[in-house]
Amino acid sequence: MTDAVILETQDLTKEFKGFTAVSAVNLKVRRGSIHALIGPNGAGKTTCFNLITKFLDPTRGKIIYNGQDITRTKPADIARMGMVRSFQISATFPHLTLLENVRVGLQRALGTSFHFWRSEESLSSLNARAMELLEDVGLAPYARLTAGELPYGRKRALEIATTLALDPELLLLDEPTSGMGREDIGRVAALIRRVAQNRTVLMVEHNLSVVSDLSDRITVLARGEILAEGPYSEVSENPAVVEAYMGSGLGKDAGAHHG
Repeated sequence: MTDAVILETQDLTKEFKGFTAVSAVNLKVRRGSIHALIGPNGAGKTTCFNLITKFLDPTRGKIIYNGQDITRTKPADIARMGMVRSFQISATFPHLTLLENVRVGLQRALGTSFHFWRSEESLSSLNARAMELLEDVGLAPYARLTAGELPYGRKRALEIATTLALDPELLLLDEPTSGMGREDIGRVAALIRRVAQNRTVLMVEHNLSVVSDLSDRITVLARGEILAEGPYSEVSENPAVVEAYMGSGLGKDAGAHHG
């Protein structure tokens, strides 16, 4: 295990009643990279992601994060270790303002999330940091709006801001652009690039134009197994990958059409 690898899976396998959803997956995510997990429908991406983020227990295999075996570690504990899945902890509170939403994330990081009776004064010390995070995701002008008033793409940006409040070292994004129109996709992709500047990102993403634009390295799954791995330019030319994606239009601007 070299220092360059932040996350590694060894023979990661998940079987459901005789069906193997993920089969002997050996994944290595390099520190400081944006790594995408892609594959056609039913390839096992979501199952793999749920194993890594501890929402499922593997049938066999190991997960190593920062040199530690976390195969049996609980999700809350790996979050404290700096590995955070966006949208798991950050479903936004629709009746709170954006500022208050991010502040809840900051309180979590401090371990004071249950002190709702804390004085307004002690909370206001978190406001400056909360505003910085909103600034980072382009939401500072909307700080006083309630989360429920935001359009879909901006809600996603808010979820990322609340996740960043936990100061993750490894950020796991589950289909960050799903259900978005082109303008929102562009905004969220730019946001992912910005937040990845000083951390590692592993994302499951179906939009191949986003993947080609953002990723340093790509792992392609098909039928629960790794089919190919490498930079997008290489992977997208791989005949086995093209065949697996037949009909889904893997190519120069794949994904741009089905934003």
